[in-house]
Amino acid sequence: MSQTEELSEKRNVRNYVGGSWADIEGSDSQPVVNSATGETITHVEFSAPATVDRVVTVAAEAFEEWRRTPVEERIQPLFRLKSLLEDHQEEVAELLVTEHGKTKPEAVGEIRRGIENVEVACGVPSTMQAGHLPNAAPDIDETAVRKPLGVFTAVTPFNFPAMIPLWFMPYAVATGNTFVLKPSERTPLTAQYLLDLVDEAGFPDGVINLLNGSAETVDALLEHPGVEGASFVGSTPVAKHVYETAARHGKRVQAQGGAKNHIVVSESADLDFAVEGTVSSAFANSGQRCLANPSVVVVKDVYEEFADRLVDAVADYTVAPGLDADAQMGPLITDEHRERVLEYIETGVEEGASLLYDGRERSVPEEGVFLAPTVFGDVDPEMTIATEEIFGPVLALIEATDFDDAIETVDRSRFGNAASLFTDRGGEAKRFRHEVDAGNLGVNVGTAAPMAFFHFGGWNDSFFGDLHAQGEDVIRFYTDESVYIERWPDA
Repeated sequence: MSQTEELSEKRNVRNYVGGSWADIEGSDSQPVVNSATGETITHVEFSAPATVDRVVTVAAEAFEEWRRTPVEERIQPLFRLKSLLEDHQEEVAELLVTEHGKTKPEAVGEIRRGIENVEVACGVPSTMQAGHLPNAAPDIDETAVRKPLGVFTAVTPFNFPAMIPLWFMPYAVATGNTFVLKPSERTPLTAQYLLDLVDEAGFPDGVINLLNGSAETVDALLEHPGVEGASFVGSTPVAKHVYETAARHGKRVQAQGGAKNHIVVSESADLDFAVEGTVSSAFANSGQRCLANPSVVVVKDVYEEFADRLVDAVADYTVAPGLDADAQMGPLITDEHRERVLEYIETGVEEGASLLYDGRERSVPEEGVFLAPTVFGDVDPEMTIATEEIFGPVLALIEATDFDDAIETVDRSRFGNAASLFTDRGGEAKRFRHEVDAGNLGVNVGTAAPMAFFHFGGWNDSFFGDLHAQGEDVIRFYTDESVYIERWPDA
């Protein structure tokens, strides 16, 4: 029996509400497909609006007791969850690879990043503290007190189904709120496994809930009067919709959108190191991530040499099912998405870019949704492949006349999620740090992914909201401050 067949027998996608698993009541559904084989693993049904109301009501009722639970008690289930995630890392990774397609090392790395957030959330007794000032005025002391708000939700994407829920859930509950997770309908089984571990960790009933569904389900959550705030990660058009809908209904919202990130290669860069960082950034997760750097701006003096070395590296890239030991890149998520990526490649050809390496001609596994990496050269910064998010294994090389031109090219983008620079010059690094309009910046780092104790900061059309995920921002997002003013005239 294949692994997909075993999963089909063992996994029935359900909601988790009030500490119990429940069958989904809905009229629509879609298959969950192993993109490496084309096999259907299971089906996910979409929760009806009435189910949304029931789940939010359960979470709101649980909030009344959870908010009064001492913070030291609130973090104890998180410590247990961290241990369970580490104990079950292999099983979660294999499930993630099967329903998503990424390679096993990528899946393990994703889970490790999620665990980091659980670790940081366990520090809430310190990070949730506000401030105290004795004698703020004559005989008056003032204290700021952070308080939880109620029910929060997160709508998470298919590309990191283990990590991104853990950007939000641990912090929401550690600060005293209750939580409803709405995972991607493309990858619901990883979220379900996470909730299995949540159940085992011993959170009180109703504190953490799982709700499967479609866009209709998301809108019902965003509009529900019992939901205090929403977090989202996905494409820019949907992020705008989530932001506008949630804000219109008086909710806090943080909406992470799309990206078109850049790498800048200076003439002083170690080119082999820069090629390695570029390839790992552009083609990890098959290019399906908001921190991929699919545009590389190379200073003219080293452009040709960099391009040659890059093509050599891409030619050796192994495209295979994610559980294969030698796989460096797995499949795309769906046939429909692969067709969109292929359309972008054809557009690049039509607009005059040079195909330095054509992934369409590369031999890949016949089963599944595979597409090898493609590299374009002589890309004009205004071309479609240089300005729009492709979300696939397509890399565009742009020649810059000098470092000034390279910085200007990066800052033309309407996005601002991330950018990286490869250089051996401190002056260039300093200019890059201060002049590039992006929220996550890396120097001699291929992918500018912040650790969990720093916030994840997209700018411009890559983020809608005021407070980001992770770090101090997420604590502030999940709490509000009361200022307590105290005076005892006779003291």
